[in-house]
Parts: sequence; C-alpha cells; structure tokens
Amino acid sequence: MTDDRRPVVELDDVSVRFTSGFGPARRSVQAMTGISFDVAPGETLGLVGESGSGKSTTGAVVLGLQRPDSGVVRFEGAPLARSLRSRAGRIQAVLQHPRWAIDPRSSVLDAVLEPLLVHERRSAAAEARARAMLDSVGLPVSFEQRRPHQLSGGQLQRVSVARALVTHPAFVVFDEAVSALDVSVQAQILNLIQDLQREHAFAALFISHDLAAVRYISHRVAVMRRGEIVELAPTDVFYESPAHPYSRQLFQELSS
Repeated sequence: MTDDRRPVVELDDVSVRFTSGFGPARRSVQAMTGISFDVAPGETLGLVGESGSGKSTTGAVVLGLQRPDSGVVRFEGAPLARSLRSRAGRIQAVLQHPRWAIDPRSSVLDAVLEPLLVHERRSAAAEARARAMLDSVGLPVSFEQRRPHQLSGGQLQRVSVARALVTHPAFVVFDEAVSALDVSVQAQILNLIQDLQREHAFAALFISHDLAAVRYISHRVAVMRRGEIVELAPTDVFYESPAHPYSRQLFQELSS
C-alpha cells in the first residue's frame, strides 16, 4: 500500500486449481498458490510474469469471475463473494481487445451508457454522464454516433476506458490493456489512465508482459511465476535492483 488508508482490494493466501479431462487423462494445474497482496485507493499494482504464470487468473479472481479454492478476497473490507451484488459497477475491467467487449452494432454513446443501464433507466442525466466520460477520455461529441468499425485501436480503447469508469468504480483491472496498440498510442492511453486515476482515485491492477509500460504506470510491482508471487516491491526499487533470480531472468527475456 502507498498509505494508511483501508485497501480497496485484498487477497489473503488465495489459491486456484484447474482440472481438465476424465479418468486417467485427468490433469490438475495450480494456477495460483498462496497469493497475498492489497491495493490502496489511487494506487496501481503492476503484475508481470511469463505467459501461463497466473496473471489473468488473478485478475479473474479479483473481478469475481473465478472463485478461489482457498483463501479470501476482500473488496472494501468485505468478502468479495458476499459483496458482488451490492458492489456491482464498483469493480470494472479494461481488456486487451476492446472489440470483444463492445457490441459492433452499438454506437459509441450507447457502448458507454450500457454499464449504467444495468443499474438505472436511460435518462438525460445518464446520457450526460456518459458524454462527460467520453469527453474525459478525449472523444468529442462528433464520436457519439460512430460504430466500432469506424474507430482506430486507440480510440476503441478510449471507449473501453470510458465504459469502465462511467460507473465510478473503486477498482479497475487493466488486463494487457495497451499490448495490442502501437507504441505511440500506448503512451497516450497510459497517460490517460494516469490522469483519470489522479482525478477519480480508483485503485488498479495493471496486468502486462510489457515491463516498460508497467514501470511507467505502477506504484508497486508483483512478479508471478508458476502461480506464485516471487517478488513484490515498490516500482523504483524493483527496476533498480530486482531481488529474485526469476525477476532478473524475466528482465532479460522480456527486454530481448
């Protein structure tokens, strides 16, 4: 944590095991083993590791999409499983491919309105809130009636960010949210996320294999290997002198 405020999200000794197949072919994979961390308001925790290390499973657990086999996930001090219904809209996600999350027939305005309409009727106030969020992510009124196929990758990701933040969430999972974008567009989206976090003080989990992006946006960094967190440190400390041998190996592999 960055301060003494109550964490928004806490994972306490969380483990997840996946099984597949039947009979002699049945296999079991430990996706998460004893994972513990917390994230404070206004803080971003970067989560890095090679493919298959358990990063996305961790994100799914925090989003309430994957139930742990053991351990506890708390959101704003309450067990997540008991608070999901009452906390709807308070935890959101921005994914790698926004086209998967946005109905291709939907206008930009309707796409941003959609999360609000889960909780309230369409109204002038709701539309005004969606328009204000679109303006916050740098999409003016002229974009409101465009369809996803009329937008660039960066513009689509701005819509995804607006959709995630329109409900004023306390926590946002960014799962490879800039990895599919050109380098120059990545920088724009990272700057946008930082600006919006300063404005709205949401906590965030930033999942990525891009060490440069993680360094730029994160306050702390956690390194996952084979379902375990092998290192957790402030960003400056981690990048100046990674302590775990796997962290140093990861630097070499992902930087080559």
